[in-house]
Amino acid sequence: MKSTTYSQLYGYAGKLLRIDLTKGEVSFEKIKPEVLKEFLGGVGYGIKLLSDELPVGVDPLSPENKLLFATGPLTGTGAPGSGFAEVCFKSPLTGIWGEAKCGGEWGGTLKKAGYDFLLIEGKAKELKYILIDDDKVEIRNAGKLKGNTTSQKDKLIKEELKDETFEIAVIGCAGENMVNFANIMIGGRAFGRCGAGAVMGAKNLLAIAVKGSKKIPVAKPEEFSLARKECNKKVLAKAGKDGLAPGGTTGDIPACDALGDIPTKNWRSNSWGKGEELYHHFESKNLVRANPCYKGCVLRCGRIAEVKDGKWETPQHEGSEYESICAFTFFLLNEDMDVAVHATYLCNEYGLDTISSGGVIAFAMDCYEKGLITKKEADGLDLTWGNAETIVELVKKIANRVGIGQVLGEGTRAASQKIGKGSEALAIQVKGLEGPAHDPRSGKTLAIMYGLSNRGMCHIHPLEGMAYDSLKNDFGLIPYGLTDPQTVDRFAEEGKGKSAKMLQDWGIIPEIVGICKFFIYNGLGPGEVAWLVSTLTGWDIDVKKLLTIGEHVYNLQRMFNVREGIKKSDDMLPERVFKLPEFGKYSSVEECKIKDYARMLEECYVARGW
Repeated sequence: MKSTTYSQLYGYAGKLLRIDLTKGEVSFEKIKPEVLKEFLGGVGYGIKLLSDELPVGVDPLSPENKLLFATGPLTGTGAPGSGFAEVCFKSPLTGIWGEAKCGGEWGGTLKKAGYDFLLIEGKAKELKYILIDDDKVEIRNAGKLKGNTTSQKDKLIKEELKDETFEIAVIGCAGENMVNFANIMIGGRAFGRCGAGAVMGAKNLLAIAVKGSKKIPVAKPEEFSLARKECNKKVLAKAGKDGLAPGGTTGDIPACDALGDIPTKNWRSNSWGKGEELYHHFESKNLVRANPCYKGCVLRCGRIAEVKDGKWETPQHEGSEYESICAFTFFLLNEDMDVAVHATYLCNEYGLDTISSGGVIAFAMDCYEKGLITKKEADGLDLTWGNAETIVELVKKIANRVGIGQVLGEGTRAASQKIGKGSEALAIQVKGLEGPAHDPRSGKTLAIMYGLSNRGMCHIHPLEGMAYDSLKNDFGLIPYGLTDPQTVDRFAEEGKGKSAKMLQDWGIIPEIVGICKFFIYNGLGPGEVAWLVSTLTGWDIDVKKLLTIGEHVYNLQRMFNVREGIKKSDDMLPERVFKLPEFGKYSSVEECKIKDYARMLEECYVARGW
């Protein structure tokens, strides 16, 4: 192993661990303090490194693509929401900037092992997994793991190591088969979107097991401890002492359905009227208990769910949350919550992004209804809306790239290009990423946020737009120039481009500093984050500095995409999103139509200096 010395940094381990699978080499690299001051960490450091090291036009599934696991300064420190890490790469699903975030102990454990960043490059000749135990780093044979589910791989590795305390990131058969939207699982949590699991599978890497015992240095321990305590108090004051109880994020389904915020039947509508009924079933029949992703979380959004008996009997598992449940109910007109819980469990075991899975199945059902896919082409399956058996079978076929799953496993955009016959109009995606369970017809700022999201039509960066318009959340940004949402009609379009710019700059900060997005929705404002980061690192970080870093990173991601071929036309939304809902509560509400999207985009371009 090659190692370089590094100076003391507060809030950081100070090292990048580079693993070249082609050469079988491990090396350690010093991280320059001035680079961390400029980018802080997470996707900030990620865009810096990948812009520097990835060749323009690199094939996402080639050995030349790189996979960077990145922590932020707050990751693992016990700060509010600090159980998060990022993975950055060029996406096989979109062909542009790819990133995914995951909650839990894995990121903090990586930092406590002595590494802020883990960079995987090259491709192993045989199946491997990586062992990181503080200073001990090994590339191990993983042949016996092949074909196992994610939970089985986790169990087998812990048995081999004779240690249950390792945090393990694994791919399932979807990653092994390089499904373009395969994820990376850590327990019941996922680096979910953009196909990170496919990139890992293309490198013949099945898992990364991490254990760490080092302490994260703090510049001002007493002040940082006070900041943590006071910030958690503020979050609890807004969210309530029970956090996101009782149903976790799934509890948002009734309200979002009423707002016209849940895409239904492949985005033909934005409401269904089934939200209360579906949630009641989940809460009374499927919900087991809360399960926070990391120790000390006061919001506790995670939930353990199950199907106790019957045709869709499913063991207790984590992961049946808002996006996954909506993807397998509203997207598909499926009224059976047990099927949605079961499909979510299968996605976790196979290592599939639930949002893209639901989206591509909705696309297939739409094509089937319109005669663009025949029953024969669907392997004899009946792709009628809401068909429970078909939903489950398609998840299995996609994960294993069998039959119609071979085409659908490419993602909605690529599948529509192969099917043709006008099916492109049914592919709900932006820049290749399938749309999540929030509809911009519920509030127009979300439309801009979707169009300009640097990883595509995602549920992380654009969601501030929905919260701003529909929930009237100002995120503590009014003193810094954001128009008060209380004065804004959610269906209005004028001025939304300017608001979107500030929400973009602030909304990317959690992915830079290593915290959970839900905390900035619940009282953790820019002043609080600046307080936490500055007392941790000892650097002079104020709100203006944070917003400048957010703007810089957002623009660099856009530049990465431009060099990979993105054009202004790629900021367009699917045509269906501009139309009135075909049915449901808002089918005659003219205000929810997006009337002048081009003007809203232009307003944001000007605000961003693009």
